[in-house]
Amino acid sequence: MKKFYLVFLVSVLWTGLRAGNPDRQGEAGATQLLMNPWAPSAGLHTLNTSYISGVEAMRLNPAGVSRFAGTQVMLGYANYLQGTDISMQAAGVTSPLGENGAIGFSVMSLDFGDIAVTTTSQPEGTGAQLNLSFINVGLTYSHRFENKVSVGITLRGVSEASSDVSSFGFAIDAGVQYVTGDYDEFKFGLSLRNLGSRMTYGGQALATTAPNPDPSADYNLTLDQRAASFEMPSVLNIGASYDFLGGVENQRVTLMGNFTANSFSRDQVGAGLEYAFREQFTARFGYRTDLEAADESEGTFADESPLYDGISAGVGVKVPLRRGDLTRSFSIDYAFRNTRIYNGTHNIGLSLSF
Repeated sequence: MKKFYLVFLVSVLWTGLRAGNPDRQGEAGATQLLMNPWAPSAGLHTLNTSYISGVEAMRLNPAGVSRFAGTQVMLGYANYLQGTDISMQAAGVTSPLGENGAIGFSVMSLDFGDIAVTTTSQPEGTGAQLNLSFINVGLTYSHRFENKVSVGITLRGVSEASSDVSSFGFAIDAGVQYVTGDYDEFKFGLSLRNLGSRMTYGGQALATTAPNPDPSADYNLTLDQRAASFEMPSVLNIGASYDFLGGVENQRVTLMGNFTANSFSRDQVGAGLEYAFREQFTARFGYRTDLEAADESEGTFADESPLYDGISAGVGVKVPLRRGDLTRSFSIDYAFRNTRIYNGTHNIGLSLSF
């Protein structure tokens, strides 16, 4: 296990040295890995690196998978950038494995709506629809050490394809969570996400027809164009939170802060607040912004600002379902995130815990 910590620390330092470089913005691909389809964490602007648990943890910090007591099944849907007809769908399940371990599986896909196929000869459309398939699948293992420290790792497959061009790659996420205090009220978390192979598009769509240089030939040549490869958007998250448990019974107020180091854009910082009553009703609020503002004098314009910059909010309701000695719960959550363009992103989620 010491070797794991050493490798993780080296990876963190390596990523941190490369993070926060806006000059590299636009050079990465597979940005679907930066999208969050889960409503509870979306309501906090994905700032809860330190204490996220269950299915959601597979997206932000896999160390939190083993901190969920029992089995959880979750479904997520998001109306991404309302007005664009783009949506996210996700499903996931986590379950205990052994005394202190847990495993999880998740899948997420994007739906781009109806996109007409156009050509230079038919700019109004050919009558066909563009078939796009963006999907990523993750398998997670997490282990908890005497409740104080938990670690986790996720192996993710990433696919982006249309009917005649495609790309595939693998990514690894790793994370650590630490809990301390008389009532486990202080939590610290660190995760390193989207470290993976370079991806390259290939397929029939990259083939083009060119005239034959031989004037006597009565056929054209088919040339295969090589696409440039691209990296995945690696991200480092460092977060801390504190639970205020004093005062009124059965109520919890959690204050959190989070720093995000992006390898291909500016670093971000944010803070959030979560209020829970008997862990059955939850209200969430978050705010996130760039550490460095856009500067038009240096040729950096507003359109290079982050997509999510500002507030987020969400609510959740959990309904206990008791049957004999078995205790289950059903939850529904909603979240809204402000966006720089269009009309924000709306998330809704359903979960069953037992």
